[in-house]
Amino acid sequence: MYKRILTVLLPSLLLSSLALAQNQDSTATRPVQRQVKGQTIFSTELPAAELTFKTGYRYLGGQVVNLYGNADAEQHLFVRASSSGPVESFYWIQFEHFLPSNKYTYDYPADRTADFGALRFSYDVKSFSDYNLMQADDPRSDGAAIRKLLSEHNLAFPKKAARVRMFHLPTADRRTELMIIYGEALAESSKVPVATDGVALDAAAPDAAKVLLEHAQEGLRIRKP
Repeated sequence: MYKRILTVLLPSLLLSSLALAQNQDSTATRPVQRQVKGQTIFSTELPAAELTFKTGYRYLGGQVVNLYGNADAEQHLFVRASSSGPVESFYWIQFEHFLPSNKYTYDYPADRTADFGALRFSYDVKSFSDYNLMQADDPRSDGAAIRKLLSEHNLAFPKKAARVRMFHLPTADRRTELMIIYGEALAESSKVPVATDGVALDAAAPDAAKVLLEHAQEGLRIRKP
């Protein structure tokens, strides 16, 4: 997941930073800074906003993880699920920023945008044959960290799943982001195409992509304080 964000640097510098990261426990967790009360995350900065999730989603917790020694990510997770097993749907919220030790920036195409209340996001929609297993590919990734949080509650990401991934950049220097991933399980009989590395539904199944985005918008309200 993290590889989505790095701008191109000299190969030698990038290899050096990755080599250093391999010697660090990059997914060690720390306490979060933002408050969560009931169904709402209160963020005082970057961005200043209140994120309220629809009744029926329960909060599993939050954590701060270091990603490859280059960025810190504050993660929060709301799920609709039974007491154990794969979740039906989820909101994975991530407030992330690059550290002063580097000059990386976040860079996303702006060809698809959507409003979630007070904030506008760039987004993409994909479907996967095994979304849960994909998060375990890199044990140092943000996906591995959030997967671990799920497992601590005897839960897991769904196997066959579709997700909409959204990015909001609150600062002009593009070194801070709010990422929200909404995902839901697909029935075995679903006609939505899936693949191990993901199918871009915006192109392959635009009607399904539209429905998924609508589901994401229905379950989340964002307002500025």
